[in-house]
Amino acid sequence: MSITITLIGGPTALIEIDGFRLLTDPTFDAPGDYQLPHVKLEKLTGPALSARDVGDVDAVLLSHDQHSDNLDHSGRDFLKSAKRVLTTQAGAKRLGGQAEGFAPWASTTLKKGGRTLAVTATPARHGPAGIEPLSGDVIGFVVERPKPGRPVYVSGDTTWFDGVAEVARRFDCGVVLPFAGAAQTRGPFHLTMDTNDAIETARAFADAVIVPVHTDGWAHFRQDASDLRASFDTLGFGRRLRILEPGVATVIES
Repeated sequence: MSITITLIGGPTALIEIDGFRLLTDPTFDAPGDYQLPHVKLEKLTGPALSARDVGDVDAVLLSHDQHSDNLDHSGRDFLKSAKRVLTTQAGAKRLGGQAEGFAPWASTTLKKGGRTLAVTATPARHGPAGIEPLSGDVIGFVVERPKPGRPVYVSGDTTWFDGVAEVARRFDCGVVLPFAGAAQTRGPFHLTMDTNDAIETARAFADAVIVPVHTDGWAHFRQDASDLRASFDTLGFGRRLRILEPGVATVIES
C-alpha cells in the first residue's frame, strides 16, 4: 500500500494516508532569527509551500512546542485552525485550545468518513541522556492504518536510544521519518539523529522505507540529506533511503 508525503521544509511534512491529511511540526515562517532562553536559532530557507497551500488537515502531529525550528510563529497560527493538535502533555498545557497532550505509548483514534487511523505517541529524547531538563519533553508518533497497511513512524526530535528501539520492537513500520539533521547548538553533542543514528534506525526497522526530514533550512544543522545518502549508500542501505524534493508530493510504497 502507498502513502504520499510532501516535504515542506525542516520538520514539516504533509502525510496523506487513507484519505487523512496529517501535518508534522508546522514551520511556515520566512528566514529569520529566533531568540530562545539559552540559544539563538537561525532559519535559512523558507517553506516550499505556504500554510494556505497546505490547506485543511485532519491532525497536526506536533513533537514539541518549545523550539522554533519545530513550531514557529506561522506554525502557531496554523494550529488555531487545525481540527486536532496532538502533542506532549506539557505542550498541550502551554498551547491550550484544541491541543491534546499524550505521554509515550498513549493512543488516540482519528475518524473520517467511516475510516479510522490509530495514532500512538512514542518516546523521544532530544539529545544525550540527561538532556531532558534543558530540552523539555518531546514525543514521536506511530500512525496505524487498517491491515494490510503497515504503520508509519514519525520520530520527532530524538537521537537513537532505547525508546526508538522499543518502537521498532512494538510496531512493524513500513515507512519511517527520522528527524535527521544532527542538530547542534550549545554543546558538543547532537540533539537530533545524525547519520549513525539514522543507520541504527534503519537497521531496527529492518525493511522500512527511510524518509528523512528536518535535515535542511537551519544554521544549527550539522548534516544534511547528502550526508545521509553517502552513508546509506556506503553501508548498503541506499535502496531504502528516499530523499524528498521540497514541495513535491511523493508516493511511497510500503
